[in-house]
Amino acid sequence: MNNKTQPAKLRIAFDTGTLNQRYRNQGIYNYARQLLAQFQTLAAEQSVEIVPFVHPKAENDANLFRESRGFVPATSKLLRSERFWRLGGAWLAALFENPDLLFCPNFTSLHFGPCPVVVTIHDATPVVMPSTPDSINRKMKFQLAAAARTARRVITDSLCSKQDLMRIYSLPDEKVSVIYLGYDGENYNTCSPDESQVAALLDRHGITRPYILHHGVIQPRKNLRRLVQAYRLMLARNREIDVDLVLAGPLGWLYKEVLDEVQSDSAARGRVILPGALSDAELAILIKKSALVAIPSLYEGFCLPMVEAMACAAPTVAAATSCLPEVSGGVLRYFDPLSLEAMAACMEEVLEDATLQRDISVKGLARAQELSWRRCAEETLELLVEAAGGYGVRKGEMAEAGSMRASR
Repeated sequence: MNNKTQPAKLRIAFDTGTLNQRYRNQGIYNYARQLLAQFQTLAAEQSVEIVPFVHPKAENDANLFRESRGFVPATSKLLRSERFWRLGGAWLAALFENPDLLFCPNFTSLHFGPCPVVVTIHDATPVVMPSTPDSINRKMKFQLAAAARTARRVITDSLCSKQDLMRIYSLPDEKVSVIYLGYDGENYNTCSPDESQVAALLDRHGITRPYILHHGVIQPRKNLRRLVQAYRLMLARNREIDVDLVLAGPLGWLYKEVLDEVQSDSAARGRVILPGALSDAELAILIKKSALVAIPSLYEGFCLPMVEAMACAAPTVAAATSCLPEVSGGVLRYFDPLSLEAMAACMEEVLEDATLQRDISVKGLARAQELSWRRCAEETLELLVEAAGGYGVRKGEMAEAGSMRASR
């Protein structure tokens, strides 16, 4: 008879604050929801227990997840107040639950110990290139600094973001790990869209000609004012190119300069069309039907819109800045985002060369297919197990960490 005691499962609590319904259209929500869904599957396959916080009266989509093997939601009244949750509620909930580790998929929750924390900091936008009003950005800079310095380990989206965090907060190399994100393959793929849906979408937004597409929040760091100017420069010097420019996405911070630029030259060739916020299914249609996707951002931590375009095999050009060449694998065409001449020339070159378009499409698709939410979740869970088990928690048991996570 074997009386050997089975080792206890490693318990990892999941801070579900970013699954508040007010964040549904934001990347942090998508990241948290995708990881939690993947963790639910992985927990059944591995010797871990995932503990997401829920409450039936909280406006939080963690409530949509049900208990399963290795996936045990914990009810916390503290989740009902989003503000209190961010100011220490998540830490108190973890203290009551006593997990081996708390995983925070965003840096906005404050923590005071003793439970070890692993936090994801997607990028250093509040410091490098703010995209919110000063009053909000000051708070975000405080939260970012606190998370970077107090977490046991930090996960970030790219080598570029890792270097920013190490430089700004003097973090050691071994504290910060790069794990690339995934994308929604159900929408962003090479399947041909239904032509009746295509016709209805284009008609609804008055899109009648070939077009260059940008999709994302309209805000200063997206560099859309220069994109409009470069687009008009390209049309003015090449009469053979006859395309519109579609800027799909919600209005964000300081969007007026873009709208002013759009309206500044009514006599210019071509039209600039702003469809507003669209669903993923609608965005996927616009990407697949575009002549070109342009990503002129001045700063990004990962740039999911670029990956989505690549996953649809759309010919894509991007700024040669921040993480864009890294995440895209260097397979696109790149330009100086501060130079109207360089941006216009890059778009013109690709639009006029069908062979180049095919090359970018094929290589971009291959690069995008290396990325997935399953892979992101596997690498993240491996790091969480390593961070908890590697420090002697759960009665000194050392969790075995595999070699899934690539050395970056």
